[in-house]
Amino acid sequence: MGTMSGSLPDGRHERPDGVDDATVEAVGKLTEALEVVEQARGFLYGFHRLCGTADLTLGEAVDALRDAGHEDLAEEIARDLVGRNILEGRWSFQVVEEYDADYYAAFKESERRVRDALLDGTPHVFEAEMKQDRRTEGRRHHEAHP
Repeated sequence: MGTMSGSLPDGRHERPDGVDDATVEAVGKLTEALEVVEQARGFLYGFHRLCGTADLTLGEAVDALRDAGHEDLAEEIARDLVGRNILEGRWSFQVVEEYDADYYAAFKESERRVRDALLDGTPHVFEAEMKQDRRTEGRRHHEAHP
């Protein structure tokens, strides 16, 4: 891709002196992988929320079964499913915590360490240069920065 002429989106995203294209592309790929991990984390939090909502709704179903006169079935579901672990020994909040503490934290730290070592900590260099390469200079909605 190379260093682009014209103004980049802002000074925060400029390639440090002496950094080659291969390095910018490699760090960009690592950051892209982190973005996928961030998205997976969002899905995991969505899963956590859905599990909690399901359990609360299940409790309402148990109450409705009781109100409808089906005490034995209500009791069976309450005993076997309400408050049940989703994985061995874990509710969904524990899965989220484990993911955050182990995998997510290590991934974020590794990406930051590589960016610090190779790009002086500069974020999104690859994307900033791609923006500069793809935008039409002087055209509305193609501005380098706000």
